[in-house]
This record gives sequence, structure tokens and C-alpha cells, in this order.
Amino acid sequence: MNILDKHSTSKLLLFSLITAIFIIYPNITWLPWELSLVEETKRTHYLLLFGFRYAFYTAFILLLIKINLQKIKTLSFQKRFGYNALISIGAYAIYGGTAFLIDAKVRHFGSLVLFQFLIVCILDSLIGYIYLLFIEQRKKEQEIEQLKIENLQSRYDALTNQINPHFFFNSLNGLTSLIRKKNDGITLTYVNKLSDVFRYILQSDKKGLVTLEEELEFVNSFRYMMEVRFANKLEYNIDVDPKIQSTKLPVLSILPLLDNIVVHNMIDSDHKMTVSIYLNDNKELVVSNPIYPKLSLPATNGTGLKNLENRFSLLMNKQIRVENNGSIFSVYLPLK
Repeated sequence: MNILDKHSTSKLLLFSLITAIFIIYPNITWLPWELSLVEETKRTHYLLLFGFRYAFYTAFILLLIKINLQKIKTLSFQKRFGYNALISIGAYAIYGGTAFLIDAKVRHFGSLVLFQFLIVCILDSLIGYIYLLFIEQRKKEQEIEQLKIENLQSRYDALTNQINPHFFFNSLNGLTSLIRKKNDGITLTYVNKLSDVFRYILQSDKKGLVTLEEELEFVNSFRYMMEVRFANKLEYNIDVDPKIQSTKLPVLSILPLLDNIVVHNMIDSDHKMTVSIYLNDNKELVVSNPIYPKLSLPATNGTGLKNLENRFSLLMNKQIRVENNGSIFSVYLPLK
């Protein structure tokens, strides 16, 4: 924040003009009475001296404020006041000497003048001290905010990195199965789709939020791989209005859900799996599937949904919802 830019300097000048009026207020109240005591021929001269006093105080206040805001960096109020006191003594001497040259008969070093310089010194010291405290507080807040951002990014990176090994293992299993069947055409298309999927995953560390359209394009590549792997036993029913596809969600939000369906359910001729992806009335993306639990528990660490919850909390400050009624498992993803 640059308080000494052109716009702010004009405000400081206005502040100095107003403050100078308060400083010389006793002189203003005495002016009519003093003029009545001065010879008419010398009244102009006396008014010029009064104008000089006002102009000097205005310039002195403005100069001292700028010095406090720009030059004096100490957080010790005593030191700051000491610097301002030295400057004020010098200004006091310059004022008295100049006013004496203008009119030697007027008292220019009286107790009132000294008191006025003291008030200016204290006031500008306080202004500089409070401003520096404010700047230091802003710096600390910015540092804390930066640390929070870096911490969130580190946590997010750790969460997304946990996705890749799990999916990589399952994808290679599917590719191995195709190679054994020696179907070169399907295998080549599978490899191309796999490369699209991994390109998206590898680029995910550079992204936070992506559009729903990007996620669904990724799902289409993943969809082909899974449909090839499970033949006609697994299908995806995607029904999302194109008008809503510009909304955003964390990158790789759908992958762990689709991957979990394969990991936790039996998918065979007797248990054909239909995965539904659609929007509900609350504008949430719903990923739903029937439950066909495996006879033996899958060897997983159970972090998929937890990681997804954490990423939505970190990036969107929103929570996902999970529903399991025993026959249908549904996950509701809020959109932004």
C-alpha cells in the first residue's frame, strides 16, 4: 500500500491544512482583538505574519507526516518521538528566526508557540507509529495467508498423488488381459485411451478446479477402457445437461468413484453393473451404482472417498454426501 501516491498526498495536504487550523486556533480567536490594537497601516503586515504562521504550520505538519511515514522505520515510539523532537526544534528555530525578520516586535518564541510545536510533534509521531504498526500487521497477515495457501497446496498435492498408483495398477491389469487375447485393434485403441487418461492425470497437479466438461471428457476415455475390460457387463449412463458443464469441481473428482465401483463390486454375467452419472435438482453431480459386494473384502486402504472429501473441503469449502441404502450406493458432488 503506497500511502504517498499522488491521490493520498492530496489527502495528507488537506489533513495538514485542517490540522494547522486547530493548532493555531487560539491565534485565530485572538486575531480580531489583536488587530484592534494594531495601527491601521500595519494591519496588512500583521495579517501577512499570521498567514505565514498558518502556512508554516501546514508545511511543517505535512513534512513531518511524510518523514514519519516514509523515513522513520523504528517500532519504538520513544525513538520516533526523539527524532521528531529534534526535527521540531529545528523547525521551531527556523520559524522563530523567519518571523523575527518579518516583525522584530512580535513575540515569536513564546510558550504558546512552543506548545503548538510540541502538539505537532506528538501528533505526527502517533500517526507514524500507528501507520507502521498497521503495515507490520498487514505483513504478518499476508505471511500467514501465504503459509495457509502453501499448506493447502501441499496437502492437495499429497491427496492427488495417492490417486495415481491405484489407478495405474488397475489399468495395467486391463492392458495385460487384452494383450493375452491378442486383439491388436482393441488393444491399440485401449492404449490410446489409456494415454489420454494418463495425460489428464499427469497434468492434474497443475490444476485445482476444472470444468465439469473436462471431467466428463476424461470419463469417456476411462469409460472405453472399463467397457473393454468387462465386455458387456459394465456400462455407463451419463445424463448431464451441456448448459451446466461450465460449472467447476476439483480435478479427478470422478475417477476415484468409478475406480471404487470396480474394486468393491462383483461385475460378471450375473451382476451386470450400470453406473449412472447425472445432475439432481440441487445441481449436484451424482455418481450412483447398484451394490454387488464381493465375497472377500478388497485389498484397499480405504482412502479414496476420504481423499475426495478433503479435496472438496480444501478447494471449494464444500462437503460431498454419500448415501448407501443397501442396494444403491450414491455420491453427491457439489459444483461451483
